[in-house]
Amino acid sequence: MSKITGGNNLIDPKIIIEKAGISERMRVADLGCGSTGHFVFSIAETIGSDGVMYAVDILKRNLDNIEHRAKQDNLKQIKTVWSNLEIFQATKIEASSLDAGLLINVLYQSDKRVEMMREAIRLVKKGGSLVIVDWNQSAGQFGPSLEERVNPDNLRTAGERLGLKLIGEFNAGQYHFGMAFQKL
Repeated sequence: MSKITGGNNLIDPKIIIEKAGISERMRVADLGCGSTGHFVFSIAETIGSDGVMYAVDILKRNLDNIEHRAKQDNLKQIKTVWSNLEIFQATKIEASSLDAGLLINVLYQSDKRVEMMREAIRLVKKGGSLVIVDWNQSAGQFGPSLEERVNPDNLRTAGERLGLKLIGEFNAGQYHFGMAFQKL
C-alpha cells in the first residue's frame, strides 16, 4: 500500500467549511495543518480579516511555508502555532476560544488519538464544533495501511466520553469519512 502525504488534496475545503459551520469573524484552528495549509487558506478567506485562522503543526518547516504564503497573500488573519497535539495543554492558543477546531488526516498518524482529541476539545468553546476527517476503513490504492486507519466507531465513543455530541457524519471525499461534533 503506498503512502501519500497529499491526502488533504483529496478533500474539498468547501465541505469542511460547511460541516464545521465556518463563517466570517470566526476563530478556527487547523490542528495538524501540514506543509501546504490546504484548508488554512480557504478558511482564512471565509472568515475574513476580522477572524483568526490558526495553522498548528509539529513541523516548524510546515509553519514556515504557511507563514511565507500568508505574508505573500497578505492574509494577516493566519497565525502559525508550533505544537505537539499529543500533549495536553501544549498548544499555545487560549482554552475554550475557538469556534471550530479541525483534525483532518492527523489521527491516523498517532497512537495517542484520544490525547489529540482532548487537546482539540480544550481549545474549542462550548457550543463550538470539532470536525474530524480521516481515511476510510476500506483498503484503497491511497493512504495508510488498514492497521493505521481510525475506526469511526471508536471516534464516536471517544467523542461522547470527552464531552462531545455527534451532530453529523459525512463523506469527505472518495477516500475519507468525516464527523462533526459539538462541544457540550
